Amino acid sequence: MAMGKSILVVDDEQSMRIFLTKILLQENYSVVTASSGAEAVNRVSCDEPDIILLDLRLPDMDGMTVLEKVKKVLPAIPVIIITAHGGVQSAVEAMKKGSYHYLTKPFKVDELLIMIEMALERETLRREVSHFRKQHRKNHKTDYIVGNSAAMGKVHEMVDRITESDATNVLIYGESGTGKQLIANAIHYKSGRAGKPFVEVNCASIPETLMESELFGFERGAFTDAREKKSGLLEEAEGGTFFFDEIGDMSLHLQAKLLKFLDTKTFRRVGGTKEIHVDIRIIAATNQDIHAAVEQKVFRGDLYYRLNVATLLLPPLRERKEDIPLLAEYLMKQSNQKLGKKLDAISPEALEMLMQYDWPGNVRELENVIERASILCGDGTIHTRHLPMNLMQRGPRGAGGLAGDPLQIDGISIDNGRSMKEIVQSVERKLIGESLERCGGNQVRAAKLLGVTRDILRYRMKQFGIPAGKIG
Repeated sequence: MAMGKSILVVDDEQSMRIFLTKILLQENYSVVTASSGAEAVNRVSCDEPDIILLDLRLPDMDGMTVLEKVKKVLPAIPVIIITAHGGVQSAVEAMKKGSYHYLTKPFKVDELLIMIEMALERETLRREVSHFRKQHRKNHKTDYIVGNSAAMGKVHEMVDRITESDATNVLIYGESGTGKQLIANAIHYKSGRAGKPFVEVNCASIPETLMESELFGFERGAFTDAREKKSGLLEEAEGGTFFFDEIGDMSLHLQAKLLKFLDTKTFRRVGGTKEIHVDIRIIAATNQDIHAAVEQKVFRGDLYYRLNVATLLLPPLRERKEDIPLLAEYLMKQSNQKLGKKLDAISPEALEMLMQYDWPGNVRELENVIERASILCGDGTIHTRHLPMNLMQRGPRGAGGLAGDPLQIDGISIDNGRSMKEIVQSVERKLIGESLERCGGNQVRAAKLLGVTRDILRYRMKQFGIPAGKIG
């Protein structure tokens, strides 16, 4: 608890300042002192201590006035009043003005140390509660990527090894949509830091001009709109995990500042002079080739090696297709909860279509497809008609076929000589014809079977030159 915590001792008696300083240094606190009220207020503004020990009798102003002034600068700072002139009335007044506790001289050293520790623990708890209140509607998923494939087995094993240490920096590689954020969450919640904050920032979504003040915070007057001082996101993550998503998009200027922080675990707010210490684990993620970026001098090599202590590579979905049935079932259940549906199955034909597709958008794309299908599905089963047409486009042939052989889907030939538009139109024509045939030419029933309006069906029939059947 004591490491990195600073205490301001305010007392006009030099012997008391020396006595308290000696005791606190032995407990690994850093100590600053002040002999007057004015000096104390100045120290609070410049040094921002974590806690104040305040004497009530000072040469230039009384301790109650000092208490009021420091609370205007740092409203949440714990203040312990210490005085030889104690009384019930002054104790009550001090508590009303925001002091944490009250001690009268002479006091027991152990009692003071316990009181200091309790005050610091309360302030840490206050910060954590404040952080969680800001994010109380955010869903931190503790279940990470679903899958029983060999590729995912290696990921699970690596996550377990990484969580054995809660200090190691982690770099996660993976294409967009592979679940890098979920893995970062899993590492945090499976580690010893699980009870502390998980804070994240997307380096590609915040302009460079704002990123520095978001990360490190700023002092009042640091720039035009800095009317009040503000803690940065790194401070909010105290004791927990900080996740830099898309770290490859961070500017070289900020990379240098992040490197300094990784080396010292300290930073200064924008416009500030005080070194602030935080204990956090850093996880970074990227979909870029950072090694190539280092060679191109758009990413600092020293930062890369500092981050790349433990490396995790997430496989794209096309390389673990055996996980698709399990993933699709899991995502369908998620959609049921989100949309209030009661879907319980995916037809074999629809599942085959999901298995044949190469998923350039990875799990995120599959999630969107399942949610879309859930919206369109009226019964308890997702069918091929509920899936988007682009799933008809299959990726490169694998070992099971020759690259030059035309593919066949439901009797429709798909080869390199036909455009995607032509393929889709062929499939639409076939679906419309089969629906009309099944419904005995009744357009109303056929439209309902296809999940479109009758007007759209008639427009498509005219477009494809399909003769009008029975008008229902």
